[in-house]
Amino acid sequence: MRRTLGSSFGSALLGGAVVAAFVWVAISAGWIASEGGTTTITSPAAAPIAVKDGGDTNIVNEIYRRDGQGVAFIEASSEPKGSSAFNPFGQPEGGGGVATGSGFLIDTEGHIVTNSHVVEGASKVQVTLGSEESSHTAEIVGADPATDVALLKVDVPADQLHPLALGDSSRIEVGDPVVAIGNPFGLDRTVTAGIVSALQRQIRAPNGFSISHVIQTDAAINPGNSGGPLIDATGSVIGINSQIQTNGGNGNVGIGFAVPINTARDVVEQLQRDGEVEHAYIGISGGSVTPEVAEALKLPIDHGVLVNEVVEDSPATIEGAKVRLGGDIITAVDGEEISSMEDVINAVNSAKPGEKMEFTVLRGEDEEKRITVTLGVRPDSAGSGE
Repeated sequence: MRRTLGSSFGSALLGGAVVAAFVWVAISAGWIASEGGTTTITSPAAAPIAVKDGGDTNIVNEIYRRDGQGVAFIEASSEPKGSSAFNPFGQPEGGGGVATGSGFLIDTEGHIVTNSHVVEGASKVQVTLGSEESSHTAEIVGADPATDVALLKVDVPADQLHPLALGDSSRIEVGDPVVAIGNPFGLDRTVTAGIVSALQRQIRAPNGFSISHVIQTDAAINPGNSGGPLIDATGSVIGINSQIQTNGGNGNVGIGFAVPINTARDVVEQLQRDGEVEHAYIGISGGSVTPEVAEALKLPIDHGVLVNEVVEDSPATIEGAKVRLGGDIITAVDGEEISSMEDVINAVNSAKPGEKMEFTVLRGEDEEKRITVTLGVRPDSAGSGE
């Protein structure tokens, strides 16, 4: 029953990391920030892919030729103090070490986007661009573990930089061809190709919350691909390769996940402006109500979200009360009917801290109430405040 009530993070860890078995947990709402808003990122527009004489073209080859020089090989050194579960190449407890990953240029000022888990805890970051032989010391402008996005900066003349064009991840469809460029297992400038396998996935972030609207792909992604670009057929970046799912091994089995570039746009803008990112938060845990769950628990409705608990002092706390199993069932958010915990998370994801949100809840057998909640700022980790 706990599996039925809980939302699954799946067995995904970092896109370049080894992934554990499926973990079923109750998901706290309000984990992800809005993907909306205007970005200040200035990136080049994607030019049409050149067609060779005779009307034929190898799209993968052309994308690699054009975008390969904008992909970075990243080495992040950490001091001896233990490793994180989101640092697949770190040494054992007390050992320190070097994590390797990928990234890509987004402008001619030297800004590079990668995963936060690639540079987590790093005391020094070295970046090699494209086919260069020498590396550059990179500054960590900021990192957001909630979306697994980090922003670096290298001091390199603009005429030596080849930024990649950023696409629109809201326009992609299942079946679209994609290309991944990165450094799996330290094999620099490796290209793989595949398709968009699915959309609207959720994966676990390094800080224990959830990342929404994730792109699933069968393009081969392995340890070291983390932070590299997922590119569409026009040569534009639509995602940041971040995690893989395996069955206990550490290699690709055709299930990779990329953080959508529209999420990264908003995060990078905040990192450039403030050095940190704030995400909306409501502070509840619960599970999706299905007909089977409703029958087993004798619930008066067979859809919605059963609130399991309200985190103490969170925005969802009402007069200091904490709601336990058998409490409110959320049936709508801002007037829109919902059927799962993922729907609640996505609704909060589209908002900002300080905004108000109306929840329609069923309390008891037939008492329907509308509760207005002012969204707060998400804590640093999923365990904060519990």
